[in-house]
Amino acid sequence: MSERSASLYPVVEDEIEFSAIRSQGTGGQNVNKVSSAIHLRYSIPASSLPDEVKERLLALRDQRISTDGVVIIKAQGSRSQPQNKIEAIERLQALIDIVSRPAKRRKPTRPTLGSQRRRLEGKTVRGEVKRLRGKVV
Repeated sequence: MSERSASLYPVVEDEIEFSAIRSQGTGGQNVNKVSSAIHLRYSIPASSLPDEVKERLLALRDQRISTDGVVIIKAQGSRSQPQNKIEAIERLQALIDIVSRPAKRRKPTRPTLGSQRRRLEGKTVRGEVKRLRGKVV
C-alpha cells in the first residue's frame, strides 16, 4: 500500500466500484462456494484525474478500457477477497502511473556514415543473391 502514496495521482477509492465474483480455475470446492475474485470498475470521465491524464488513458489501446471509458479489472490471483481487492487497485494505479508521466520527446539524430555504408552494402549483397536466383540465360 505504501507504493500508492508515492504515485503522482493516487487512486481515490470512492470513485471505484467493486463487486465480488466467483473465481475461475482450480481450487476445489472453494471455487464453487466463495466469491473471492474482485471485479473493479473505474469510470475515467467521472474521475477526479486531470484532463490531460484522462485523455491519455482514453487514448490507450488497452482491452481493459471499454468504449465508454470504464476501466474493468478482474483480480483473482489469491484465494482471499481483500488480497484480490488490493491487487486490483494496484493494477489500476499502475495503469494511471503509465500515462501520468508524458513520454520523453525524441531528439532526432542522423545515421552515421558507417551505418549508411553497411546498409547499402547489405542491400547490394541481398540484390545479388536475388539476381542469381533468376533463370540462367
